[in-house]
Amino acid sequence: MTELRSLARLMLASASLSLAAPTWAAPPDTLQQRVAACIACHAVEERRDAYFPRIAGKPAGYLYNQLLNFRDGRRNYPMMSYMVAQLSDEYLREIAEFFAAQHPVYPPAAPGSGANAGAGALARGRQLVLHGDASRKIPACVSCHGAALGGVAPAIPGLLGLPSDYINAQFGAWRSGTRRAAAPDCMADIAGRLAADDVAALSGWLSQQAPDAAARPAAAQSLPAPLPLRCGGLDQQVTP
Repeated sequence: MTELRSLARLMLASASLSLAAPTWAAPPDTLQQRVAACIACHAVEERRDAYFPRIAGKPAGYLYNQLLNFRDGRRNYPMMSYMVAQLSDEYLREIAEFFAAQHPVYPPAAPGSGANAGAGALARGRQLVLHGDASRKIPACVSCHGAALGGVAPAIPGLLGLPSDYINAQFGAWRSGTRRAAAPDCMADIAGRLAADDVAALSGWLSQQAPDAAARPAAAQSLPAPLPLRCGGLDQQVTP
């Protein structure tokens, strides 16, 4: 009888252990772990996705501004807005600095709507990017984004390595008001001056330019003249 009682106790103890909640080791509290959710879409080794653009290597000030815009409602994309809604300014700066420090090799160009641009459209795109259109008060892209179109520190992004469909979508968002920046919103002003054909020409030409893998955002002093338009994002003097 004693042996049976002992066996019963042993069986009950074993059953209790099997029903106990499993224990899990906490993940390491590193910035790499914290940005894992970001990398799920914005993979450091990019996929050239029209919806999830390359953010690696963009100036930290620009990335920080965009995170603020999503958090504070100036840009609207539910997934991004949800992810950053409760994050502090300091946390957003850390995320921006992490991605700004990544410089993976650019993959081969992906086909998109820009691959079908004809010679006339590509010539118009090149004209707008390099020289603008003074008759419509459209400044050249290089006057803000740098002669190499690699961006300018601390807060102007590069334009190369982006799919044409993503560029088209962003101009559409500026024109419709679903993408905004701190006032005065210079890109919204420029988007409003561009015709739909101009946007297609710009995106087609930009998407066909091979980025320099060694390129880095230029220093602000490298711009040949003051910026042609005042931009609220730059007025914030963001310098993570």
